[in-house]
Amino acid sequence: MSSTERLQRYLADERGGCGDDEVSRRLAELEEIDAAAGGPALDEDVGLLSALANETRYKIIRILHIAGEELCVCEFAPLLDVSDSAISHALSQLTDAGLITRRKDGKWRKYRATARANAVLVALDGSRKL
Repeated sequence: MSSTERLQRYLADERGGCGDDEVSRRLAELEEIDAAAGGPALDEDVGLLSALANETRYKIIRILHIAGEELCVCEFAPLLDVSDSAISHALSQLTDAGLITRRKDGKWRKYRATARANAVLVALDGSRKL
């Protein structure tokens, strides 16, 4: 059974009958929804969520968010139970995802959560209260 046939059956069940015009109209509405849900924003959002989908990376973001200031790369090691190379890799992924910024200060690298990262964490924290 094709997806169009299933849609036609659904519309017939829900609306007591449907013709080709009604199926075409509904398909057009669904295609508009799909276009609005997709595109560059979808790819960007999936990249952001993928970057957060790891305990080390998520904890780094939470630490930076709570700190509210720049932290040196060396300040993460005592807080995370992973190797220095894993921390470095996580920081690179978070930077690539636009969740943190980094700058070189002499021989040290300093990191800060971006406004977008802070907004995501505020939204997550707020959603726990729902």
